[in-house]
Amino acid sequence: MKKILVIGGGFFGLYLAEFFSTQGHNVRLVERESSFMSRASFNNQARVHNGYHYPRSILTALRSRISFPRFIEEFDECISSDFEKYYLIGKPLGKISARQFLKFCERIGAICDPAPDRLRKLVNPNFIEACFSVTEFAFDAIKLRDKMIARLGKTSADLCLGVSAQSIRGHQSGLIVTLRNETTGGQEESYFDHAFNCTYSKINEINAQSSLNLVNLKHEMTEVCLVDVPDELKNTGITVMCGPFFSVMPFPSTALHSFSHVRYTPHYEWHDRPGEQFDDAEKIGISERRHSAWLYMQKDATRYLPLLAECRYERSLWETKTVLPRSETDDSRPILFLENHGLPGFHCIMGGKIDNVYDVIQAIADRNLIPLTGRTRH
Repeated sequence: MKKILVIGGGFFGLYLAEFFSTQGHNVRLVERESSFMSRASFNNQARVHNGYHYPRSILTALRSRISFPRFIEEFDECISSDFEKYYLIGKPLGKISARQFLKFCERIGAICDPAPDRLRKLVNPNFIEACFSVTEFAFDAIKLRDKMIARLGKTSADLCLGVSAQSIRGHQSGLIVTLRNETTGGQEESYFDHAFNCTYSKINEINAQSSLNLVNLKHEMTEVCLVDVPDELKNTGITVMCGPFFSVMPFPSTALHSFSHVRYTPHYEWHDRPGEQFDDAEKIGISERRHSAWLYMQKDATRYLPLLAECRYERSLWETKTVLPRSETDDSRPILFLENHGLPGFHCIMGGKIDNVYDVIQAIADRNLIPLTGRTRH
């Protein structure tokens, strides 16, 4: 039995904590915030990908196709599937044609049918080449969080809110981790055999504070708008692709739709690079004034779908989006898995979408980092 620390209480952290606990290990999870899944796991578009979103990365699309039914089955009560989903091929500035999109869907084995007349009549044919009906769902982050907490309640894992990992150093065959209580400011040092850094945009904060090399990452301060859509779109999700276009999707934890735009959702960006000084992503986000780009998003989107002019803006979700720089060229979403990053037993993990968690579990099993019993969690 190993003593394992999971740093970060987003979906990945919760899932890994449960996984290791069901394998018989002594697990402690620490989360800096006052609740689990309150940052990137909640502040996103809540899309459960089925491959359609990645015509420029076949590998990512195929991985999504494999993970989609598994995620839907495992978290069925957290999934919203009772809406119609359409992908629209935009023009000009599009990076793929309708013909290419159809060939792509055929290649990955994803169902793609012509959209009904009802939907086609809503679009501007001068800016939309074709409309397709697809199978894609959304997840309710609140239900997903509650389900994971309930599952972890059946394990021996120790879940700690309001606790952050400050630094890590090697000790004998394992690690000494300095943990800080965010309420009292008190600190303690604890020994662990392994530590998994699942803090997403703050991965490099722990690395920098531990004098370890930074991971090469790109960050964007992003805005996802939550809007009330016209009645004709209440039960509908629409993605216009592939290029500087937009997406409007049901956001299951509310009665609203999420609205994101490739051009206007990112407000500014910065990079973490090995050998350079670390810039704290959270401090950058707090120090900048947040001016919504909603009116710009809406104005551009109505060129393609005029009915979107009737959307009513409610509020915005602001969050740091972090990706691997190599993903910028083809929009791929591989996992980041750095085992023994600077220290034996210290591992950095990041995924670009929620179902990447299965790729992480597979990587752990393939690399034989920790003894696994083969026991399942159900």
